[in-house]
Amino acid sequence: MADHDTPVWFITGCSTGFGRELATALIDKGYRVVATARNPEDVADLVTRGGDRVLALKLDVTERAQAEAAVAAATEHFGRIDVLVNNAGIGYFGAIEESDEDEVRRMFEINVFGLARMTHLVLPQLRARRSGTIVNISSVGGLRASAGVGYYNATKFAVDGWSEALAAEVNPLGIHVLIVAPSGFRTDWAGRSANEIEQPIADYADTAGARRTQIRGWSGAQPGDPRRAAAAIIDAVEAEDPPLRLLLGKAALAGARGKIDLLKKDFDAWAEVTEGADFPEGEG
Repeated sequence: MADHDTPVWFITGCSTGFGRELATALIDKGYRVVATARNPEDVADLVTRGGDRVLALKLDVTERAQAEAAVAAATEHFGRIDVLVNNAGIGYFGAIEESDEDEVRRMFEINVFGLARMTHLVLPQLRARRSGTIVNISSVGGLRASAGVGYYNATKFAVDGWSEALAAEVNPLGIHVLIVAPSGFRTDWAGRSANEIEQPIADYADTAGARRTQIRGWSGAQPGDPRRAAAAIIDAVEAEDPPLRLLLGKAALAGARGKIDLLKKDFDAWAEVTEGADFPEGEG
């Protein structure tokens, strides 16, 4: 493909993890890539790897001015953006009662409002061309919650619901939405990318505390391979019939199927009560 025909991928959070692996894979496939990070020096090697096909930009998704400037710079440099990957995100470990409100709000600003901001900025050009893809990196934790990461779950449940609504709005305009839901992968999410509570409550030691210890202990030893995940994301975006939701990892598939079973159990057991809450036919 000629350079002007090569799709342009704009990726947030490229310093580590999925963002870095995805950018690397795309560069090696010949795509044009906008690699963003809070510190552009962290992605300088990607520019070396891809040459003039890579644009490195400073971006903190919680800063509106930076977000606007990054989208404008990318569009001016490459002429357009074809795929937006909302990858920037953080975690936070702690029981609901233990959690610090400021830390929780910061996580929502990055995981939810930062993602929404970037999408708002890129959508106008996708609508104008009637093409493009929005990729939102969520989590299996956006489908099934667990002790110790309740507020993180809340951000990802928000991303999932928001993305489903977005898909209903933009699919008729030729724009695809892909929700990526990984389980445990060898990224920094369980390490330096996640803060945790400072004052544990003993009553939660066997639930949230145990889960926090388990997740921290997995860091660097998770079964998920970020390189394979990057390849899977590219395949899904390029598919003729792309999915709305892409699960990544055996644990993600097992967790999602388990959630379906839990929902079905309650729905079926309480179906009569559920349906009985409507006015009877012919009444009202």
